[in-house]
Amino acid sequence: MEHCDCVRHKKRTEEEKKDLLVRLKKAEGQIRGIEKMVEEDLYCPDILIQVSAVTSALNSFNKQLLGMHIKGCVAEDIKHGKEESVDELVKVLQKLMR
Repeated sequence: MEHCDCVRHKKRTEEEKKDLLVRLKKAEGQIRGIEKMVEEDLYCPDILIQVSAVTSALNSFNKQLLGMHIKGCVAEDIKHGKEESVDELVKVLQKLMR
């Protein structure tokens, strides 16, 4: 059986990349803040609220990226008769909604 190390790529506009990276940097900064809170033995509920903010930031990132994927990759694949793209999207949504 042949192994494929295929990596798929998606060309994004500079604006799309910038928006996605800003969202990730925001979450990264929030995580660093949480690390500092733990190091400084801050109150558990305060940390939990910050964790919730990170979760919200990552969910926002996922919604943005998912929208780009559906409007771009999935729509384009359907136009070209590649229905397997819909099956892939369903699997991704199932994983995201666990």
